[in-house]
Amino acid sequence: MLRFTITFGATSWSQALDDLLEKEDAGQDFFGDSAYTGKEQEKVIEKYEMNNKTNEKGYRNKPLTEEQKANNREKSKTRARVEHVFT
Repeated sequence: MLRFTITFGATSWSQALDDLLEKEDAGQDFFGDSAYTGKEQEKVIEKYEMNNKTNEKGYRNKPLTEEQKANNREKSKTRARVEHVFT
């Protein structure tokens, strides 16, 4: 089923996550960019029993390790293939 939601331009895409996922998504990989990091987004992904493949985010005074950067590159390869279809 095709699902979509409409938000105001100032609303982050990650805030609409709960509206877009459904129980049939359980067991699938969820590839998201670093906008989907955070406790609220993690709760939603867990609620739908998906495999969280979201890119990790670096913070001030706590940059990503080389291993985290490498993991993000691998995840981004999959995301890019999917996202380029829609651009």
